Amino acid sequence: MWSCGLLNSTTQGEEQLCQDLRLGLWVLSLLYLVAGVPVGLGYNTLLVLVNLSSKSSMTMPDVYFVNMAVAGLVLSTLAPVHLLGPPHTRWALWSLSSEAHVTLLILFNVASLVTMYSTALLSLDYYIERALPRTYMASVYNTRHVCGFVWGGALLTSFSSLLFYICSHVSSRVAECAKMQNTEAADAILVLIGYVVPGLAVLYALALISRIRKEDTPLDQDMGRLDPWVHRLLVATVCTQFGLWTPHYLSLLGHTVLVSRGKPVDGHYLGILYFAKDLSKFLAFSSSSVTPLLYRHINRNFPSKLRRLIKKINCGLRHCSPDPSGVQPVMAQA
Repeated sequence: MWSCGLLNSTTQGEEQLCQDLRLGLWVLSLLYLVAGVPVGLGYNTLLVLVNLSSKSSMTMPDVYFVNMAVAGLVLSTLAPVHLLGPPHTRWALWSLSSEAHVTLLILFNVASLVTMYSTALLSLDYYIERALPRTYMASVYNTRHVCGFVWGGALLTSFSSLLFYICSHVSSRVAECAKMQNTEAADAILVLIGYVVPGLAVLYALALISRIRKEDTPLDQDMGRLDPWVHRLLVATVCTQFGLWTPHYLSLLGHTVLVSRGKPVDGHYLGILYFAKDLSKFLAFSSSSVTPLLYRHINRNFPSKLRRLIKKINCGLRHCSPDPSGVQPVMAQA
């Protein structure tokens, strides 16, 4: 990453501009690695621990955000390798073998698919909860199983891309791979399945949600099991995820379109394409740090869950007296 490529047809001024942009992006990547990666690792880990320590109080949105937090941990772990150890760049601090490059790329694609589909399913389940609040179709139990299918589907979806990337980077000498050495096909699959499909699902869900919010019906007045702040968290999450991931998928689409034309790409446009791919990858990684911060500041139940977790940690091996707030309901039922 952070490479201008071989721009043989550019002028000296364009080459200098490209070098300046590359240096600026490299500085931004270092700032992100110093500040963004620790924030992403810390808050995503905290989000997972807080919710898993209070499973009985988890709601449907919490399950999806735990799912996105696990994907965020994967992205935060991959960020240093992608941002500081890329191929074809003189700024790289280390190099990667073909096998490692394919492995990291597949992990990145799986994390991106889990993030996008978790956001889309969160939108759809929120609509179901608003429209049919007493049917428990979007229950925590069902959501946990759905998240399991999301990870499995992401792995299966990445399998086709894995074949293309392996044949392009690892098995170039194998005759069976001669017809599959086409990373653009893998990128096209990812754009369709990883962005277009969840994007249409989110648009459809938001349209249905806006129509329900405008209609004054008894179902709208029913508070259901979701708090009012969940809608703000949903809108903020959708805008953040698609705002930060859209440039990445657009850069994949642009690269696919340019290569599919079968004509040599001008050095000027090639430099713009490399810059766009580098910047979009940086924005995609930053989503792993922004999303848990949104959850932390908008979710009103998070502080109480965090206090309970801290109390459990402080107790440790000591015998702590039971929480009065947890005993009261039992006495009342007796």
